[in-house]
Amino acid sequence: MILVCFVLLCFKSYAESPVTNRVESWHSAWQDAVRDGRWIWKNETNTGRCPDTSPHLSGPFPVDLNQTMSLDTVKEENPALQLGGRFKPRECVAVQRVAVIVPFRNRHNQMKYLLHYLHPFLQRQQVEYDFYVINQHGDGTFNKARLMNAGFLEALKENEYDCFIFHDVDIIPMDDRNPYRCYSQPRHLAVAVDKFNFSLGYNQLIGGAIALSKAQFVKVNGFPNSFWGWGGEDDAMYLRITYKGMAISRPNSQIARYTMIKHARDLNNEPNPNNIKVLTKIRHTMDSDGINSLVYHVVETEKDMLYTFITVDIGTP
Repeated sequence: MILVCFVLLCFKSYAESPVTNRVESWHSAWQDAVRDGRWIWKNETNTGRCPDTSPHLSGPFPVDLNQTMSLDTVKEENPALQLGGRFKPRECVAVQRVAVIVPFRNRHNQMKYLLHYLHPFLQRQQVEYDFYVINQHGDGTFNKARLMNAGFLEALKENEYDCFIFHDVDIIPMDDRNPYRCYSQPRHLAVAVDKFNFSLGYNQLIGGAIALSKAQFVKVNGFPNSFWGWGGEDDAMYLRITYKGMAISRPNSQIARYTMIKHARDLNNEPNPNNIKVLTKIRHTMDSDGINSLVYHVVETEKDMLYTFITVDIGTP
């Protein structure tokens, strides 16, 4: 009865609110329900499998990058999170266990918005997940691929995962009907980004957010470690996937819509013309350049309620 009453109240609030406020109103009510335990039967055990489509989805939602945001606010918004940025649905057993891996350096403002939107997004999907931020130590040339490889290996030291989602810090999903999970083929999630007029820039594009199972990532030997500076590692991953006989799957572009947070080019992350040469050799180097050859050192690991923040020294070019 309590659950039914709550659902009716949520629907009433949703129906009577202005269109631009409906998702926020629903989300606020949902957060209150999670905090108070009203959306879970008190004597329910989580032995049943979560449905493929969560009943908590809200569909498309507005992304406001002009609002003031803080990590304390994000923590208040997500009372169900556990230490390390971990979430597990209480009312059912999640379809997959997911590790979200975000390569990072000096993007703290963007991170606040990503956390603000992505945590509730994943919880509405009933995803069991851990959120990892892999931070590059020092001011040297950035290497996104090495950070993602290190994130994969570090996450596996914590838990076994069915799925790994490699997610840029500067893109925000706009529709929670886009499932963050793995499939029989590697899954490109960020199909339609506003920067590109909500269209796929080119058929080989898999940047922004991509989901691979453990087996798929191991099969391609992860990302190549040799891409220093901006550009090339995502195209290299596309080639690795195709060379290993797999294909990219994508959700419908109407639900796979994203907002990109505008920012200036990072220091020591300039385009590297040498990456083009490296890209042409992927077929010959993929079995020896990847997670099986990665050398890195963990400088520090910080467990926060919003994430596991791992700072790694990945060396220099």
